Amino acid sequence: MASERITWIGLGNIGRGMSHNIATKGPQTSPITLYNRTASKTTAFASTLPPNSVTTATTLAEAVTPASIIFICVGDDTALDAIISQILSLPDLSSKIIVDCSTVHPDTSRKTSTALTARGASFIACPVFGAPAAANAGQLIVVPAGPAAAIQRLEPFFDGVVSKAVIPMADQDVGRASTLKILGNTFILNTVETVAEGLVTAEKSGLGVEVYRQWVHTFFPGPMALYADRMVSGDYYKRDEPLFAVDLARKDLRHAASVAGEAGVRLRSVEVTDHYLASVKEVKGVKGDIAGVYGAIRKESGLEFDN
Repeated sequence: MASERITWIGLGNIGRGMSHNIATKGPQTSPITLYNRTASKTTAFASTLPPNSVTTATTLAEAVTPASIIFICVGDDTALDAIISQILSLPDLSSKIIVDCSTVHPDTSRKTSTALTARGASFIACPVFGAPAAANAGQLIVVPAGPAAAIQRLEPFFDGVVSKAVIPMADQDVGRASTLKILGNTFILNTVETVAEGLVTAEKSGLGVEVYRQWVHTFFPGPMALYADRMVSGDYYKRDEPLFAVDLARKDLRHAASVAGEAGVRLRSVEVTDHYLASVKEVKGVKGDIAGVYGAIRKESGLEFDN
């Protein structure tokens, strides 16, 4: 691991947490390199990390060329395609491992793998499960798919660094990892919608939101209880920056519908959740968070969006 040179590309909510943990707890002995297309964001984040733990790059070529392992975590397929296109323009990619932690369509992962493998690089689709708080705490679930030898080189960066658990898919189709991520996110989004429906119904039926929230905490302690808290407290409409942006959530649902459709399945729950997320986008714009489905259901039920 001492010889590995690490680069991190993308500094969204999850990317910041993961790169922080690799920089401060990873097995590498040299500083990791940070790159984000908004240079000021890179500089600001780097200033929060311990001295000599990171360096910053001003161009993608500067970030990728000296690295042996490149982690990428960006918002959507278009952003990933743009980064991969630039990486493919570099002269020498042999022996590099490109690790994509983004949530993208399985076909995007497959296309990326084919292009990079043809240039002598190894590609690992490595989507992650967990909220920003889990990323900050190094408690994500990671799902690496691709060449076994490359996954083995990545293992020291997973357990005890960025993750609490690994679901490995060694020597398997990289699209399988992205498929699991899409279906997993669909489960999360639909469950958040269900929690919101319960809270609104509890309020309008006279049961009251507090006792329903207590039930959620008792029966589903963990992420769903936290979503219930965010809804009841009003965090879903007060945030300046979403924890899980509505546009990214709707992208995930579109991917899920696509994957299911190709398999001959109709995901009706996805249609319901996307309907409410569209309402969140109308009210909150790009600042909309998935917990805002509570406000959308409230609004449809004759209440104010803000509780």
